Amino acid sequence: MTDDIAAIAATIPALAGFTGTPNRLGGLTNRVWHLGDHILRIPGEGTAEYIDRNNEAVAARAAARAGIAPDVIHADPATGLMVTRFIADTVTMTPDLFRSRAGSPARAARAFRQLHDSGEVFPARFDLFAMIDDYRTLLATKSATLPEGYDDALAEAQQVRAALTANPLPLAPCHCDPLCENFLDTGTRMWIVDWEYSGMNDPTWDLGDLSVEAGFDAAQDAELLQAYFEGPPHPADHGRMVIYKAMCDLLWTLWGLIQHANGNPADDFMAYATGRFDRCRALMRDPAFAGHLAAIRAGR
Repeated sequence: MTDDIAAIAATIPALAGFTGTPNRLGGLTNRVWHLGDHILRIPGEGTAEYIDRNNEAVAARAAARAGIAPDVIHADPATGLMVTRFIADTVTMTPDLFRSRAGSPARAARAFRQLHDSGEVFPARFDLFAMIDDYRTLLATKSATLPEGYDDALAEAQQVRAALTANPLPLAPCHCDPLCENFLDTGTRMWIVDWEYSGMNDPTWDLGDLSVEAGFDAAQDAELLQAYFEGPPHPADHGRMVIYKAMCDLLWTLWGLIQHANGNPADDFMAYATGRFDRCRALMRDPAFAGHLAAIRAGR
């Protein structure tokens, strides 16, 4: 093993006897390694500014109890180190794989529904607009410039905020950051990993955010919603999913700017942030957006 991985593994009883060669896996902000029967996650620099590791550890264990996440073997909130069980015979998903692996949007939907209906309670509350405020406060301490028009988009989003506040759904335990790479597919079931941003939330956030991250087309959105609701979705539920597609881009634009300001080398995060904001604006300007907002206001 490389010296730093060997030194870290030696501090964790579950990994202390491993003598093989670690295999580096993906990760935008963290370093993730496969060591035999385990996965070791080493947190990225600067993540302590915006990740609550206590919440993550509790949520990861709760998701494992719900049957949709691997068992947590070790979690140290002080260091952010986490070890989970390696799940064999899975494929790490990508947008292309969500298109090519038949039934994968439906499998993801069923995993979400199993989590949302589990009765588990996560310690954090994922509040979209509070997180936007927090990220902007953090960005004010860094060398970062918001995309042109961001404040205007946020002002327009207050209509969304009012509609959602007037017609709330019961909060459920949610993943809240469903990147494709956080889904491991066996072909018959989907596992979900990485609980850094998890919290109690409107469950349709997870559906809208996955649709954005995976670049779902209309047919994939229909498959996702049909499987999740076990039938055609109510217009208000469909509307929430679409509205959250725009809102997650509004939020993750700021996350991308934080990564850029922190000098994260994993990606071109300025292009990432600009692309997400452009997509948010395009969706909010789509004539259908107002109809989805009206469906939410009308309620179920």
